[in-house]
Amino acid sequence: MIVVAILAVYALAAAVLLPRLLTRARWSERAPRLAIAMWLAACSSVVASAVMGGLAAAIPADAIGHGLAGLFEACAALLATGFGTAPSSWGARAALLLSALIVARTTYCLSAVLFTARRERARHAAMLSLVGRHDGDLGAIVLDHGERLVYCLPGRQGKTVITTGALRSLAPAHVAAVLAHERAHLRGRHHLVLAVAQAFARACPRVPLFARARSEVVRLIELLADDVAARHHPRAHIAAALVGLATGRIPAFALGAGGETALTRVRRMLNPAVPLHRREKLAGMAAVAALLAGPTALAAVPGLSSFVAHHCHTLSLL
Repeated sequence: MIVVAILAVYALAAAVLLPRLLTRARWSERAPRLAIAMWLAACSSVVASAVMGGLAAAIPADAIGHGLAGLFEACAALLATGFGTAPSSWGARAALLLSALIVARTTYCLSAVLFTARRERARHAAMLSLVGRHDGDLGAIVLDHGERLVYCLPGRQGKTVITTGALRSLAPAHVAAVLAHERAHLRGRHHLVLAVAQAFARACPRVPLFARARSEVVRLIELLADDVAARHHPRAHIAAALVGLATGRIPAFALGAGGETALTRVRRMLNPAVPLHRREKLAGMAAVAALLAGPTALAAVPGLSSFVAHHCHTLSLL
C-alpha cells in the first residue's frame, strides 16, 4: 500500500504545485513545443497516478507474480465477486471502479470536445462555401467582412481564411507572413493538442493544473506557430501583422493569429530570446519522459518484485 499512498500524494501535490512551477519557467517562451509537451505530460501524469493507484490498490502484487494469466483471472474475479468477503474487498472494488471512472470520464470529455469542434467547423465550412471565395494566389478563402481577421479551420481539409478588412489593412508581405502562421497550425494539427488540454480541463474543471494547462497551451501554440512562420518570413513582418490583427475576434472553434496574446507576441518577435541549449533540451525531454512513465513504473514495482521473487523461487526448486 506504500505505492498507492505515494501515487495518491503525488497526484494531489502535482495538481496544485506543478502549475505554479511550470508557470514560473522562463524557458517556456524559448521552447514552446517542449513547454506544450511538459504541460500535457504533467496532466497525463496526474491522471495516470490516480488510475494506477486505483489498480495497485485493487490488484494484489502476488497476482502478477504468478503470471499474466493469473493477473487477468484476478481482475475477472475481482469484478465478479471481489477478494473474499472481508471489508478490504469492498475497498478494492471501489479503487478499481474509481480508476475506471477516471478513464471513462477523460475519454468521454475528449470525444465530446472533438465532436463538438468538428460539428462547428463543418457548419462554418458550409457557410464559407456559400459566402467566401478561394484566392489561388493567396491559397486562402477570402471572406467579405470589414473586421480584420485571419484564421484557419482545422480538419482533414483544413482551410485558411482571411477577410477583406485584413487584406485592406495589411501589406502583401505581412499577409504572406500571417498566412504562414495559420498554415503552421494546420500542418502541426494544433487543434488536436488543444483538444487534449481542453478535455483534461473539462474532465476535472476544479483541478488547478488542468485549468492552467488549457490557457498555457493556447498561448504556447500561438508562439509555436509564430516560430514556424519566422523560418520563412522576417519577424518584423509577423509582428506588424499581429499588431494589425490584435483586436480581431476569431471563432471559438478556429485558430487565429490575432487575439489577446498578440501584443505580447509582438514583443517576442521583435526581441527574440536565445533558443535552449542542447543540454537544456535534453533535460526537458527527460522531465517529460519521467512525467509520462513515472506513475506506471512506480505502480509496477510491487508486481515486478513479486514476479521476480516467484520465478527465482521456482528456479531454486528445480
